[in-house]
Amino acid sequence: MRLSQVLFSQGFGTRRECEGLIWHGLVSVGGRVIEDPSEEVATEGLSFTVQGRAWAYHETALVLLHKPAGHECSQKPKHHPSVLNLLPPPLRQRGVQPVGRLDEDTTGLLLLTDDGALIHRLTSPKHHVPKVYEVTAKHAVTPDQVQRLLDGVVLDDDPAPVRAAACEATGETTLRLTLTEGKYHQVKRMVAAVGNRVEGLHRSAFGEITLQGVPLGAWRWVSAAEREQLVRKR
Repeated sequence: MRLSQVLFSQGFGTRRECEGLIWHGLVSVGGRVIEDPSEEVATEGLSFTVQGRAWAYHETALVLLHKPAGHECSQKPKHHPSVLNLLPPPLRQRGVQPVGRLDEDTTGLLLLTDDGALIHRLTSPKHHVPKVYEVTAKHAVTPDQVQRLLDGVVLDDDPAPVRAAACEATGETTLRLTLTEGKYHQVKRMVAAVGNRVEGLHRSAFGEITLQGVPLGAWRWVSAAEREQLVRKR
């Protein structure tokens, strides 16, 4: 692929801007500065540097973000900054979007991608990707509440019971809840349905992907192996 096309595909600006970066000697591949936008490079395993910043080529982007509170999962936020502001400009330029949403006050693991088919697959209720939430409740968590969450509760917009795939108390007022669906405000509504209230909410895992090693507000690429695990049939 032409080097200018590589930069354009990875979100480094318009076609003309990408050509300008190369013409001005601001792009290097394998430690060699390239000043010809039309030079062909192999994309498999490609790493390059733009204005001193190392970057790896990805045909489609899939990243995880350790979302802090006070950010909206929207391209056009209404009351708080967008989570997209926490990502570098190339990822924003290529149009990554959140896979599902976390409320403004919810923290934890958020996936973002520019692959529309992947978003559909990961948010489809048929796919059953488990998502793990750490819940801080207002009142003490009782064994009865845990069992009712496992057995299923009825929410006000659907007569069919909604069940937790797994649920356990982790402290007097905390519990770990695993869901395979993605209904609106589902955790908060399920906890309210058993007579308690969510005071704090954190997503700790999406499938087998966790936040290990990713500080609050930081991001990283999702590996090919992790991506394969996400899309495998269950």
